[in-house]
Amino acid sequence: MAIPVLMPALSPTMTEGSLTKWLKGEGDEVSPGQIMAEIETDKAIMEMEAVDSGIIGKILIPEGTNEVKINTLIAVLLEEGEGIDAIQTIIDQYSGGTVQAQASPTAPKQEIPLSSNQSIESSSKEQERVFASPLAKRIAEQTNVSLSSISGSGPCGRIIKSDILKFVESSRATGSTFKTTAIASFSGYECNPKEFEKVPVAGVRKVIAKRLLESKQTIPHFYVTISCELDNLLSIRKQINDAAIEKDGKPIYKVSVNDLVIKATAKAMQLVPVVNSSWDNDNIIQYNNVDISVAVSTDGGLITPIIRNADQKSIVAISEEVRSLSIRARANQLKSEEFQGGGFSISNLGMYGINKFDAIINPPQSCIMAVGAGIKKPVVKNGKIEVATVMEITLSCDHRIIDGAVAAEFANAFKKFIENPILMLI
Repeated sequence: MAIPVLMPALSPTMTEGSLTKWLKGEGDEVSPGQIMAEIETDKAIMEMEAVDSGIIGKILIPEGTNEVKINTLIAVLLEEGEGIDAIQTIIDQYSGGTVQAQASPTAPKQEIPLSSNQSIESSSKEQERVFASPLAKRIAEQTNVSLSSISGSGPCGRIIKSDILKFVESSRATGSTFKTTAIASFSGYECNPKEFEKVPVAGVRKVIAKRLLESKQTIPHFYVTISCELDNLLSIRKQINDAAIEKDGKPIYKVSVNDLVIKATAKAMQLVPVVNSSWDNDNIIQYNNVDISVAVSTDGGLITPIIRNADQKSIVAISEEVRSLSIRARANQLKSEEFQGGGFSISNLGMYGINKFDAIINPPQSCIMAVGAGIKKPVVKNGKIEVATVMEITLSCDHRIIDGAVAAEFANAFKKFIENPILMLI
């Protein structure tokens, strides 16, 4: 019996995805667990496994197709002996459509050749199509110059004003005549470069846009900012890194300020557990595990891999996990459980020299902490002005769950661990 293959929901927030690549073709046999395709979800590119055994009789959604909604029929699996009728039955069940071209479950796909008339017509249109700027077209029209006889020097071979003028000058040398008044009328104009281009929005970027818009529209944000002195933390960091054993001439770990920020956040969450929660209309869901999402920039947009049970891990373990997750996030190799969930987020732009910023809450979480750069500033200590390395953090809070006093309590708890990092080790 023919089996439908539907677009799967590979993450809880996924409503549609891009079918990036088919790894199996029509006529191929598949069995449960085998990888059939790669799908770009709202978070990463993930593998789609076969659930049933069979032969791929028809692929209905070609690779490279974007915005395929979940539960859309993307292929049909057949059993031995089944053919086009079985495929048609499945298609009718899901869309009421018809099979566009006959497919054999054991034969590869065949391209339908164009008729000779179609080929000639298509070729003729391609030959007639000439890319030229509007100004170049106007000059050519008024000087009786054929654009098809000119090679363009603009972007992608586009014909521009200077190409027309050069052609006219070179043709004059051979005795050709042109409407010189038309040429003169354009002498004061410069050909503008291409003003804009449309860049297709990747699936991940679309979801980021949708979720952040939803966050700002539905979550009542408020912000608290606090300054933390980093000098003690920087000293502890140096001691930890200096103690690293070397392997092949390199230390086996290198702890960053962000790793210590994660640990300090985890410790502060233990003291103020209400920040580790989500709004659920009639209930507030408070999480028991301290799972912290860390924003990582990738070519496709931000993704937030999770350090699970961060309060129970050493600083070195957190450092190694952050590094591994970041590398795989940028290579689109994260597993779904590595970026789904989390009760609190950290976004750090300090490494980019940003002093202070406000971050947008990552729903359904109730808090995100924006971390700025450590900057040397004059501070007053014991009535004297001294220089200290100061970092500003801004906590964005969901006011439905967290009040200002609670936010201040968390910010001060975080500050205590940052300025007294020895407490993180207790």
